[in-house]
Amino acid sequence: MAHSRRAHDSRDRTAQETELPGRPAPEAPHLEEPVEPREPLPPKPDQTGPGTYSPTGEATGADQAVLAQSGARLTNTQGARLPDSDHSLKAGERGPVLLQDHHLREKITHFDHERIPERVVHARGAAAHGVFRGYGTAATVSKAHFLGEGVETPVFVRFSTVLGSRGSADTVRDTRGFATKFYTAEGTFDLVGNNIPVFFIQDAIKFPDVIHAGKPHPDREIPQAQSAHDTFWDFVSLHTEATHHTLWNMSDRGIPRSFRMMEGFGIHTFRLVDAGGRTTLAKFHWKPKLGVHSLTWEEAQIINGVDPDFHRRDLADAIEAGAFPEWELGVQTFPDTPEQTFEGVDLLDPTKIVPEEWAPVQPVGLLTLNANPSNYFAETEQVAFHPGHLVPGIDVTDDPLLAGRLFSYIDTQITRLGGPNFAQIPVNRPHAPVNDMLRDGMHQTAVHAGVAPYRPNSLDGGCPFLAGADERGFVETPVAIPQGARKVREAPASFDDHTSHPRRFYLSLTPVEREHVIAAYTFELSKCYENAIKERTLRVLADIDPGLCAQVAAGLGLPAPEPSGPLADVEPSPALSQVGRAWPVTGRVLGIVADGDGDIDAVRTLREAALDADMVPLVIAPKGGRLADGIDVQRTFANTRSVEFDAIVLAGVPAPGDDAYGARDAKAAHGDPDGLTTDPRVLRLLSEAYRHAKVVGGVKGTGEVLGAAGCHEQSPGVVLDSDARNLFDQVAALLRQHRVWDRFPSGDGVE
Repeated sequence: MAHSRRAHDSRDRTAQETELPGRPAPEAPHLEEPVEPREPLPPKPDQTGPGTYSPTGEATGADQAVLAQSGARLTNTQGARLPDSDHSLKAGERGPVLLQDHHLREKITHFDHERIPERVVHARGAAAHGVFRGYGTAATVSKAHFLGEGVETPVFVRFSTVLGSRGSADTVRDTRGFATKFYTAEGTFDLVGNNIPVFFIQDAIKFPDVIHAGKPHPDREIPQAQSAHDTFWDFVSLHTEATHHTLWNMSDRGIPRSFRMMEGFGIHTFRLVDAGGRTTLAKFHWKPKLGVHSLTWEEAQIINGVDPDFHRRDLADAIEAGAFPEWELGVQTFPDTPEQTFEGVDLLDPTKIVPEEWAPVQPVGLLTLNANPSNYFAETEQVAFHPGHLVPGIDVTDDPLLAGRLFSYIDTQITRLGGPNFAQIPVNRPHAPVNDMLRDGMHQTAVHAGVAPYRPNSLDGGCPFLAGADERGFVETPVAIPQGARKVREAPASFDDHTSHPRRFYLSLTPVEREHVIAAYTFELSKCYENAIKERTLRVLADIDPGLCAQVAAGLGLPAPEPSGPLADVEPSPALSQVGRAWPVTGRVLGIVADGDGDIDAVRTLREAALDADMVPLVIAPKGGRLADGIDVQRTFANTRSVEFDAIVLAGVPAPGDDAYGARDAKAAHGDPDGLTTDPRVLRLLSEAYRHAKVVGGVKGTGEVLGAAGCHEQSPGVVLDSDARNLFDQVAALLRQHRVWDRFPSGDGVE
């Protein structure tokens, strides 16, 4: 990642507010209310809006400001200036409000209609603008122009949870959406996937069932954004094709550390077409440059309370700080045979994967997210994805889940966005000319010319004309239908295997990851009321791994059933584990605990080293404001928890703050052990981070504090050094592993 992204100068660190993310507006406000008229402020440097294209896909060349409000004076929707927007028009100052108050009615009516129906699924989302640069390596399998060498394509990416409402929390255990809109020169291509490569169901006709089961119970509308309830487990224990996806969700993949540290998958098998018309089957993968990392379950629970916006804040802050998230797009490719299988795996079954050891993921381009949206509703909320938005070189297959999605998405957009012209909303406008002959309808913003929106025609000169494959027209790949095929409501026999793939996934995990799976199943099932549902799920787990089943059964206080038959003989796939590799520390958050009056040099050194490493350092002190030499405090002992940070270091021994008593802050209710005079909230901060296997450390003189928090110097991942720069280097080296995994011993039942 380019080091020059961050706009800071190591020679002058005093203007910290220009270097760290989080400022809400491009200018600092004055203490008094402004009274001198001025034009609207521009977006912050990290923000941008949709490209300025016409409703029919023509580049206008206009500045993005033309899409925003303009003028220094308040107006109504028609541009008439308003002298007052605080008082309704009344018959006397104490009289009744008059019906003729058109401004009141316009303002209230618009407010009443500000919300549109939220998405049925993926309602809670965050997004960013970026660019995709093709490597050219896909030319042997696809003629898609945006995959060409050096071709840069604007993109808009939306991440989301599946089950929760728009007001739910970010770090729930759930599948995450990973949807990318490529504004290519050949039309819009949408790659609409998840952070889990398989899905709960094999056929789209079951989609309403799985979502109805996962959503809150219809009688009480609880639990929100959770799968820890009876209806979910009732469905997945009866519908065992959901087992593979459920196991991924119960693993650490269900609670990612960040959108920036999350894989993405196209889920389905697609058909790629090269310039010569030859076809190849393929699966799409997004590989994050920062690696794939997750939260612990306790971290996720704490975050949901103290910062339910954790993931969207993390994404926006990283982009604002210049630590641009990056993913490589890769493809697994397979011969396009009539059977559409590979090494015994049915490629049309979306509940199965092909291990990367069998078919390596080949990088074909780089995605960089480099700008935040300027308006959440206009962009993140109104963006409309659709798996049927394809470009020449990429086609669909007969995956029955994909077939239903090709219908469902456009139907959903018409309902949510008020009609069939949702493609004309700025964030959805193609960056290629549009001449679709579609007319009228609600929210039609194009002003079409001509009198003949049909073809063939002569009145409009025959326009528009067709484009064949030689003119880069999108031509569906002709695929033979098996001779003698009958209309049936059936699935192929290969779809019946519901155990071998989840068993491979479980066996591919390290012992500590398996412990997390056991804990997740135990927690989730313990929230179910009906014992029959728990027992039925244990029968499913017995066919995956008897050890997993026995541990979960023990946690539930139930007997462990025997497998229903011989266990599948599978080889593990090491690529499925998140543990064991080293990754960049770009964008990682370092908490620096200062004592307010102590060693400012250590604070400055640690902070500058973090900035130079493209990390985000946050100074934590007893109270807000500034330390000596103008170093700003971003967090206080009262308003932070360890879950905000990837690592924590002590730059001093802070005495108890003025608010360190239980009535003011319950975290400070207990004093220090053995008469140690430091703020008890610092001990909680350190012990919590240590419990979550994070790197902790301190400069000379802080060892006693670390020890009092249970972070003993001889423990894995605890670093002490008299030189602050050396301390940082050691912390950063350990942080490349994401966690100090040696601090998580495994139980006797997990190997």
